[in-house]
Amino acid sequence: MMRLALAAAALCLPSVARAAEPDAQAVEFFENKIRPVLVEHCYKCHSEDAAKAGKLKAGLKLDTKAHTLKGGDTGPAVVAGKPADSLLLKSLKYEGELQMPPKGKLPDAVVKDFEKWIAAGAVDPRGGEIAKPVGIDIEKGKKFWSFVPPKEPALPTAPNAHTPIDKFVAAKWAEKGLVPVSAADKLTLARRAAFDLTGLPPAPELVEAYLKDTAPDAFNKVVDQLLASPQYGEKWARHWLDVARYAEDQAHTFGVKPKTQAWRYRDWVIAALNADMPYDRFVKLQLAGDLVSDAPSDPFTRYAGLGFIGLGAEYYKNTAAAQAIAEELDDRVDTVTRGFLGLTVSCARCHDHKFDPIPTKDYYSLAGIYMGTNFSDAPLCAPSELKAFNDAQAALKSAEATMKKVQDGQKAKTGGFVARFAAPHLVRAMTADIAERKKAMPPAPAVAHTVSGNGSGMKVYLRGNPATKGEDAPKGFLQVLPSPAKPGSGFGRFELAEAIASKDNPLTARVIVNRVWAWHFGRGLVNTPSNFGALGDKPSHPELLDWLAVNFVKNGWSLKWLHRQIMNTATYQLESKPNAGNDAIDAANVYLWRGTRKRLQVEDWRDSLLAVSGTLSTQVGGPTFDLRDASATRRTVYAKVSRHELNGLLRLFDFPDANVTADKRTITTVPQQQLFALNSDFMVNQAKAFAARAEKLGANTEERVRAAYRLAFGRAPERAELELATKFLALPTSADDKLTRWQQFAQVLLASNELLYVD
Repeated sequence: MMRLALAAAALCLPSVARAAEPDAQAVEFFENKIRPVLVEHCYKCHSEDAAKAGKLKAGLKLDTKAHTLKGGDTGPAVVAGKPADSLLLKSLKYEGELQMPPKGKLPDAVVKDFEKWIAAGAVDPRGGEIAKPVGIDIEKGKKFWSFVPPKEPALPTAPNAHTPIDKFVAAKWAEKGLVPVSAADKLTLARRAAFDLTGLPPAPELVEAYLKDTAPDAFNKVVDQLLASPQYGEKWARHWLDVARYAEDQAHTFGVKPKTQAWRYRDWVIAALNADMPYDRFVKLQLAGDLVSDAPSDPFTRYAGLGFIGLGAEYYKNTAAAQAIAEELDDRVDTVTRGFLGLTVSCARCHDHKFDPIPTKDYYSLAGIYMGTNFSDAPLCAPSELKAFNDAQAALKSAEATMKKVQDGQKAKTGGFVARFAAPHLVRAMTADIAERKKAMPPAPAVAHTVSGNGSGMKVYLRGNPATKGEDAPKGFLQVLPSPAKPGSGFGRFELAEAIASKDNPLTARVIVNRVWAWHFGRGLVNTPSNFGALGDKPSHPELLDWLAVNFVKNGWSLKWLHRQIMNTATYQLESKPNAGNDAIDAANVYLWRGTRKRLQVEDWRDSLLAVSGTLSTQVGGPTFDLRDASATRRTVYAKVSRHELNGLLRLFDFPDANVTADKRTITTVPQQQLFALNSDFMVNQAKAFAARAEKLGANTEERVRAAYRLAFGRAPERAELELATKFLALPTSADDKLTRWQQFAQVLLASNELLYVD
């Protein structure tokens, strides 16, 4: 049966709806966006406490799920899944006589949050009873699995497993009654490894050498070769940039200084990964590279990583400045804690965390570390170069100011006759001097967009409202986690970096090894990579997760060590074929009895099209380019990422929202994706280039078709595919054809599912 799935056939497939969000995310949305608004604006008149005080309005209580659904005198306040029928939403929109809150309409963004919440089913974890504040037991919280320091477990007994990872996985197979499928063939493994580590199809030379290599460590050599390539950093940087919510502009562009050299942070991540920078150092330099005493001396390595925070959310502050600053601080707390710790600390912004041992005070202890810090530009050059530029710039400004005074005096006809007579000559001479100065002006130094300074600390904002301040929240770390420094005025970005990157922190190593695992297998050992709290998933293989975390630290926090441990296992090398017996037990493949078939991310797919067509640029690093340019041939990681207006291609193929940290990508299949593959100028350009490349690789049609298949899929065509291609290429073109037969054939291969998916 032919494996090639044509784009035309894909157009006939039904659209697959976006997968429903996990319950944990829906609860999190309620806690972040809905509950704080209800508490601040509604409970005063619509709660059990209001009823007891004789202040209840319209018989409506909104302090429990049951009360909210029941509604008041006018009927149910919320009808789950039906925003148009929900009176609460109508009142928030000020539609009709009911207008709440009565003192003024809430911001449109808040109203939209309620509409989104109701449309998604109005998930509400409050239940039917009114929750009474009981405080948070930190010591009890420390006993939750993710807050307990990992210890290296004993390896399970598994006679047929030869690596520690395989032993843990095999033990679960035995426990669940699963039988692993067979090992994948070499062609499949070469393609899987190349895409996993570089985001590109394997080079024909690599495949050929691997097929000929009969040594037991043949695949290990492939992994090492791929890890040593500069394309490894480009691929894995994109994973991290999702977590870092990397972008080159802001959602609100007015009143915000452009970050024209944002790409320096992207290049820093690529360079750090290619150099296998220890992950603890990777963390520290992104949080406090300017403060780490043993940081590298070269300015790029020391400062560019600070773009992790320096490229974060920035808001217009001429109006509601305090609220804008609060939103910026929330972005920093959320990105840092989700990204490095796998915790939803921002849920404690308005009230104690409802599920994890994180009191509101802890949120403001972290936010206070950044309160009053500045976005700044750090020069990426030697001090002497910076001084030369600043001196030249100052001299130029001085000359321009002097000439302006002379010109102003000439216009005002001040000074003596000689001065007025000499002025025109003097202006000409000064104009020439200024022109020479501009010509000789050193180029402006490169800069990294960074965060600088240490925060001044904060008070708790009651219910998240900057106008209502409560108790002091001394700067510090989360109480449930160990910290090398005590809270207080001396706790700053450096101390935060030390606390997160500490080997004693039970979360940091666990979170990153789980992310790497998920990026390889399509699913983490903890399937909520940014939530290791009570609402997150429990680990499917807890002992394996701890073994990886402990040994990751023992091996110098080396990500390349981790890749080798994962990929050089029988588990990673299984084929992806289904098995009816296993499917009945574990259809989601949680226990890894087969490989995972994965659809390429948009970056890998676009880069593969360029690679197959022979047009891919090998330039590493440098300024961003615009994806709207259909002739652009650089890797997609170097394309502009906008929070304000995301490129259509990225949006169409499920690129994450760069306004928030993202741990995984949704996958959708919609007709517009196939229409892009059939009609876009970019696709047509690659088809033409691919056809020209293939036509040079054989003396006849059959040889050229075989060459095209090797380039596109790393394999020879099946007999039926070869016959079909030969017949198609022999057909005459019509007057309406805009492409030659070879170009049409090339486009079909490029638009096929086989190029889009990896087994």
